[in-house]
Amino acid sequence: MQLDVAQQTQTSNHREEASCLVRPSRAEAEAAVRTLLRWTGDDPGREGLLDTPERVVRAYEEWFAGYNEDPVSILERTFEETAGYDEMVILRDIRFESFCEHHVAPIIGVAHCAYLPNKRVVGISKIARVIELYSKRLQIQEKLTSQIANAIQDVLRPRGVAVVVRATHQCMTTRGIRKAGVSMVTSRMLGAFRNNESTRREFLSMIGNSGYGSDV
Repeated sequence: MQLDVAQQTQTSNHREEASCLVRPSRAEAEAAVRTLLRWTGDDPGREGLLDTPERVVRAYEEWFAGYNEDPVSILERTFEETAGYDEMVILRDIRFESFCEHHVAPIIGVAHCAYLPNKRVVGISKIARVIELYSKRLQIQEKLTSQIANAIQDVLRPRGVAVVVRATHQCMTTRGIRKAGVSMVTSRMLGAFRNNESTRREFLSMIGNSGYGSDV
């Protein structure tokens, strides 16, 4: 219970911090894009770049739409008419696109998610939406993995949650060390998936090759 309280407190603190942020106006955001265009050495006033600031701001609204959504509201509607079903519910190979918070470079990958119901289930599209919500924020993969698992655990209160994420990070494939073909794998196991080795092994076998061989 102490862990749950800590997670809820952390979530509450993050919401309060987000609500205190004052977003710049659209005009200020577009002006910032023009500054970056000039910094690259190009002329934001030339024909090909005239509409670029507006396009970039619109793209940011789509790429980072997750800041405007609440995972609780997505997961809180559940169903109890399951005819006693209490085995794993697994969604695998859920593709996502995110952006690394260090370089704002794309993170492209797949997520596998499972939970053990505790008398109630949630619509499968809701799990995908939670993954989408957190991926549409500035992220590191470790935090993304934990946020998905913690949200499902906190709202549904299942007997266990498992999340495996595999992704490529263009912050290291297109710049810096420039190592193409490298992928990163993270996992978060809660409840029965953490405490019961056979449950964990069953999940990993069902997502295929321990979840580490899916195409990205």
